[in-house]
Amino acid sequence: MKYKAIIFDLDGTLTDTLEDLYLSTNSALRSCGLPERRLDEVRRFVGNGVKKLIERAVPEGTDSRVTEQCFDAFHAHYIIHCQDHTRLYPGIASLLTALHAKGYRMAVVSNKLQEGVTGLARTFFRGVIDVAIGERPGIPRKPAPDMALAALEQLGVPASEAVYVGDSDVDLQTAANAGLPCISVLWGFRSRDFLIAQGASVLAERPQDILQLV
Repeated sequence: MKYKAIIFDLDGTLTDTLEDLYLSTNSALRSCGLPERRLDEVRRFVGNGVKKLIERAVPEGTDSRVTEQCFDAFHAHYIIHCQDHTRLYPGIASLLTALHAKGYRMAVVSNKLQEGVTGLARTFFRGVIDVAIGERPGIPRKPAPDMALAALEQLGVPASEAVYVGDSDVDLQTAANAGLPCISVLWGFRSRDFLIAQGASVLAERPQDILQLV
């Protein structure tokens, strides 16, 4: 066993949340009289938290008050609908079960709002993942290292005995900032070429690959 703890990103790594994010984004844009976005656009916008998602989704030059109104509309819609279409990626459930059986401590750190993270953790990870940290006041969002370091503190495992798993450039930066090695997954929101260009060196094509890498 190379590591004792594994910190996972959530969206694009464990859960396919893109459709619900897309639908909530467009619901919010419509409510503010703004043009809607395509699915591939929303895919590019995610990764830095939902505030940044909405800032990227509204047209350039949108008044800050309208952007805030749009974010509030997104938040209200997403809290209700965040599990309408969201699912685990194929192979993730068996991966987490196998890791748990082997004694790995596991956490989720996400720039998703804490309410969404808590709800998804309750639905998909109960009894398997010990810690679930989302965006909330008092802790900087990724790629700041604070979420990952807080997760390690709660797990009781030092960074030298942990690894980070994610699907984006934000995750690569978060891992580096926290002093953690990073496994980049290829089934998420970013392409292989993009991840390699961002410095990814350890890649997982399938969830089962992570068992061999840790």
